[in-house]
Amino acid sequence: MSDSSNSSSGGGIGFCGLLAIVFITLKLIGYITWSWWWVLAPILIPFAIALVVLAIVGVIVFVSRRL
Repeated sequence: MSDSSNSSSGGGIGFCGLLAIVFITLKLIGYITWSWWWVLAPILIPFAIALVVLAIVGVIVFVSRRL
């Protein structure tokens, strides 16, 4: 008989999420006066990196099909 109550999915908030929460908290209490772009950068940077990687893969696929 297997016990499924001990299984974990391994998710979690991660470093970027934690950093974003810290920056947002510091911004809201007035400790930092950064632009919201910098405060939300830990959330936005992984998406930007993913877009760049997808663009590079797209270019490679496009060029390889043309050859």
